[in-house]
Amino acid sequence: MREDDAVRSSRSRLSVPDRGGAVLRGYWDPLPTARRLVTTATPARAVFSGTWAERNRRNVPGPFYGAATDSMATGRLDAPHHIAYDDDLGGGFGTEFVYRRPTNPTETEALVAAVSMELYNGYGWDGDDHWTPATVRTWWHDRGRVREWALTIAADWGADTHPAWGFNGSAQYRSHYHDAARGHRDFVAHIGDGLEPYLRGYVFWLERRRAPRRWEALPVL
Repeated sequence: MREDDAVRSSRSRLSVPDRGGAVLRGYWDPLPTARRLVTTATPARAVFSGTWAERNRRNVPGPFYGAATDSMATGRLDAPHHIAYDDDLGGGFGTEFVYRRPTNPTETEALVAAVSMELYNGYGWDGDDHWTPATVRTWWHDRGRVREWALTIAADWGADTHPAWGFNGSAQYRSHYHDAARGHRDFVAHIGDGLEPYLRGYVFWLERRRAPRRWEALPVL
């Protein structure tokens, strides 16, 4: 095997630490956990009613996505490591999207809790039915556009230039903007470190609907 082939093969067998410290290889399917949580906690409510056609282009590939959500910006209260906000409605208002995927039951529970608080039921969980290896690669190759947007909005919302809409002139809402900017910076960091191996595992999952075996290489993007 040539040296460059050996390097490429080594990089194809990636192990990724999740936020709980466990080492993942490939892709962990969060949908069984999410379905169990929704059935148990909210049996009378169709929590994931968002439609693929309305999805936010900033959602990273995966089963969950924000579509026509409300503009209350509550998602980060429960899932700050997974949800961020856009500014598409103007005036500091926008909808929610998923910037990091859950990789274990605890993270899935946080995401489902956040989705359950969203008023319009604007999240979807049928992304696996729509993403393909080709469209995942297209999203990844176009990531620079999303990254530049996140850097720009983080600089804007991280500054003290937005009105303090709290009671008695307090800076209540400035802290909201600062937290939202933290989410944008976290999104940028995730694009730079962690998202690529996740997407490689997700492409494998889309192709075979199972986790990779020890000796199987993950696809390249």
